[in-house]
Amino acid sequence: MDVSSTANGGQTARVVAAIRQRISARALSPGARLPSIRSFARTMGVSTSTVVEAYERLVAEGLIQSRPGSGFYVTRVPQPLALAEIGPRLERAVDPFWVSRQSLEAGGDVLKPGCGWLPASWMPEAELRKALRRFARAEAGHLVDYGTPLGHPSLRRLLSLRMSEHGVVAPADQILLTESGTQAIDMLCRLLVEPGDTVLVDDPCYFNFLALLRAHRVKIVGVPWTPSGPDLTAFAAALGEHRPRLYITNSGLHNPTGAMLSPATAHRLLSLSGEAGLTIIEDDIFGDFCEEPAPRLAALDGLDRVIQIGSFSKTLTAAARCGYIAARPEWIERLSDLKIATTFGGNPVSADLVHAILRDGSYRRHLNGLRDRLARARGDVASRLRALEIRPWIEPRGGIFLWCQLPDGLDGAEFARRALAEDVVLAPGNVFSVSQSCAAFMRFNVAQCADERVFAVLKRAIAAATV
Repeated sequence: MDVSSTANGGQTARVVAAIRQRISARALSPGARLPSIRSFARTMGVSTSTVVEAYERLVAEGLIQSRPGSGFYVTRVPQPLALAEIGPRLERAVDPFWVSRQSLEAGGDVLKPGCGWLPASWMPEAELRKALRRFARAEAGHLVDYGTPLGHPSLRRLLSLRMSEHGVVAPADQILLTESGTQAIDMLCRLLVEPGDTVLVDDPCYFNFLALLRAHRVKIVGVPWTPSGPDLTAFAAALGEHRPRLYITNSGLHNPTGAMLSPATAHRLLSLSGEAGLTIIEDDIFGDFCEEPAPRLAALDGLDRVIQIGSFSKTLTAAARCGYIAARPEWIERLSDLKIATTFGGNPVSADLVHAILRDGSYRRHLNGLRDRLARARGDVASRLRALEIRPWIEPRGGIFLWCQLPDGLDGAEFARRALAEDVVLAPGNVFSVSQSCAAFMRFNVAQCADERVFAVLKRAIAAATV
């Protein structure tokens, strides 16, 4: 590594940051002239070439403009006021965005037992690189053209075969590829609900369901979740009282609890939903983590009122997003039009990457090793949590999560704030709960708990909270 080059890069970044801060704080208003290169170099204690490079970067970003013979000026288009850059970092509410925000923004030294994905070292890097090299040799049109509205035909046929292994009959023309599972739910909400409609979710449920549904301005009603699925008495009562349009759930492996829907609950759930004319979105994103067969609502329903979605972000890669929707033909046709209106075409790069890994058998081998590794991690992490009096709600039969009850009297949000102060991101229970009844719970990602510091921080947080 060229040390001098690295040092100069750091100095340039410091100059850039200083100018950005002045612009954000309105110390330099639109149209204001920046200090001359020589004077600012003296102010910052750097070379003139460093200031020149910094100014050129800011010109490229559109923050400043060069006027030959006159100098550099702040652009006349006002920049948004960035409060985070002119004062101390604001405390953000522990809401459905909290865990995602902290996990996605975390630096390399931050531990993330609260996040919802696997460590990079657990993913099939060699297979991904091989598939990317193969794609790079594709014909020019394949590299630059839009994808078709339904998406990569060969991948859809392969997905149809994979889904049939779980009893879901979904021909390729009843499958539409999306950028992600989140986009799939967003598209379905655009298609199926209007602002003010009622949508049922599990309580607790995946926190981004709540964030996304609030963006669609619907009324969210939670149904208590049990180790075998939703509480059917509460589910029936919600149908009668609220007349919901939609129910969103996980059935293979539930997020955050890791529970599996029982066959008896699945049948009764579909019976109640059919009588009420309720549409169900079954998110099967964690289905590939299942270590034993699990009921799929889409299989029992025949894709009549149940829509199944999924993606490969959790098992393969989150960098090349690829998800899918399987639904009845008339809904797929309308979703295809919606996809054209909102994204125009699919993402052939991501789809081709996923297809290449699925078709050569490497994905199955990866999953087999992953399930074994996760089983060992769940046992180890559960044991270490119990030693701290953090008790798993159930023993999941697959997956990456342990849903745990904290020691008596501890509040998950406060617990998470204490841990964050020591660079550990946790997932407090109430971010998953519509009713805010899960304050004493926490979701742990066992794959992200390998570092000893996680348990040391947990122990200190418990001690601090019980003083």
